[in-house]
Amino acid sequence: MELSILIPARNEMFLARTIADLLSNIRGDTEIIAVLDGQWADPPIEDNPRVHILYFPESIGQRAATNRAAAMATGKYVMKVDAHCAFDEGFDVKLLADMQDDWTMVPIMRNLHAFDWLCADCGKRIYQGPTPDACPDCGGVMSMDVVWIAKPSPKSRAYCFDPEPHFQYFREYCKRPEYKEMRDRDHLTDTMSLQGSCFLMTRERYFALNVCDETWGSWGSQGIEVAVKTWLSGGRCVVNHNTWYAHLFRTQGGDFSFPYPLSGNQTNYAKSKARELINIGDFPGQVRPLQWLLDKFKPVPGWDASKGIIYYTDSLLDETIANACRQQMLKANLPVNSASLQPLEFGENVIINEKRGILTMFKQILAALQMSRADVVFFCEHDLLYHPSHFDFTPPQKDVFYYNENTWKVDADSGQALFYYTKQTSGLCCYRELAIEHYEKRIERMEADSDRYDRRVGFEPGCHQYPRGIDNHHAERWMSASPNIDIRHNTNLTPSRWSRDKFRNQRYCQGWQMADEVPGWGATKGRFSEFLAEVSNE
Repeated sequence: MELSILIPARNEMFLARTIADLLSNIRGDTEIIAVLDGQWADPPIEDNPRVHILYFPESIGQRAATNRAAAMATGKYVMKVDAHCAFDEGFDVKLLADMQDDWTMVPIMRNLHAFDWLCADCGKRIYQGPTPDACPDCGGVMSMDVVWIAKPSPKSRAYCFDPEPHFQYFREYCKRPEYKEMRDRDHLTDTMSLQGSCFLMTRERYFALNVCDETWGSWGSQGIEVAVKTWLSGGRCVVNHNTWYAHLFRTQGGDFSFPYPLSGNQTNYAKSKARELINIGDFPGQVRPLQWLLDKFKPVPGWDASKGIIYYTDSLLDETIANACRQQMLKANLPVNSASLQPLEFGENVIINEKRGILTMFKQILAALQMSRADVVFFCEHDLLYHPSHFDFTPPQKDVFYYNENTWKVDADSGQALFYYTKQTSGLCCYRELAIEHYEKRIERMEADSDRYDRRVGFEPGCHQYPRGIDNHHAERWMSASPNIDIRHNTNLTPSRWSRDKFRNQRYCQGWQMADEVPGWGATKGRFSEFLAEVSNE
């Protein structure tokens, strides 16, 4: 068997019609596996040796149903399709003729005009939608008339997603010269994301990449999930212009809507899982960072925020360490706004003429923020070696603080390396306006308290809610492709803790690892001076 078509279905009125359409248009060695998820098909599916039925008396959810169909499949390739679609003649042969095993492929998508409501008395027709109470012209009874027409337009050929992430049609991409060159040369074009109602890939990669992850819930964001895992695992998402399918969109609600019980919480949860996949990555098989994908398709709507670095220093750090850290930051090729206690030639500099301290640090941060012209800012401290991948991140939401938790601490004397998950200001990235609002309130609160700092408030924006914290904005984490190095030395403003028993609450030292080297950077223990020199000379 070459191809197995997977159809998860629950209370789908057009399932039998979709299968009949498939049978009339397949031309290759293709089977169909339909999963009846908690309900028998109505109308029933006619017997056919190409069609296999899997029935669950209790619903298991769309993702789980698709996985059960894939487990039954005997084809080298699997193609998930929705239960309300029409297909081009020979679509299966046309797709496989151009397919490569590390690709995910889709046909051009058309809209399906599946039915009209027809009045038996006066012949009035109403385009598909919720069941009408009566004919609007004569008051007669209206019945469904299945027409099953693949509309000639629009034809969808490219998709993308924004940082939220929201699925989007990527029409601007279709106007670019590189797109037209691919289309005219190969009749195949790249797409950043997928729509989710149809996709083709090898059965082996389907399971290896877990593209239908059941921990995401029953439904939602699957096109983004499949596309991101395909691209970032080294593959390619391709639209095949030699064939098409037509999809019925349930846009009008009422009794013509989604067949699964679907709450806002469920769709938001799936979206949060997609956001986690985008921000943190690190799924099995990943070989590319998200920034690679954004660079490939840039400009991408929603991802074009300008970025910048705000840098703050107490001007007391050993210059060997400070200089190495500044050189490393410059590799990001981002504008720098620095705030120091002594004059400093690093980016656009402002001097804060106050003594070293917590309130002074907050004022430095605010001064650098106000001086910056970037939409998105990375908080960079003078004693961190930032890996270039740290700056690949773009905050998905404008009202959330994001922390890169992929940071190793290294002792400047011994070179001992330590990792545990922690949110710290030196790993913060957020929209600049959000940060300005926060630090204005933070400084005002501390000054009102006679400059005394209440440590219960915490240093990290978003980690404590008002009234304990400064505001009610939240914090989320991301993990850069490679770690940063937080150098611990004798002038740190906050103390270092090198053993777990120093933590009153053990949940703050999760992921604890002691090591002689930092992944991606090399050995540090017993040779930190040499290590720092190597970084400086790169």
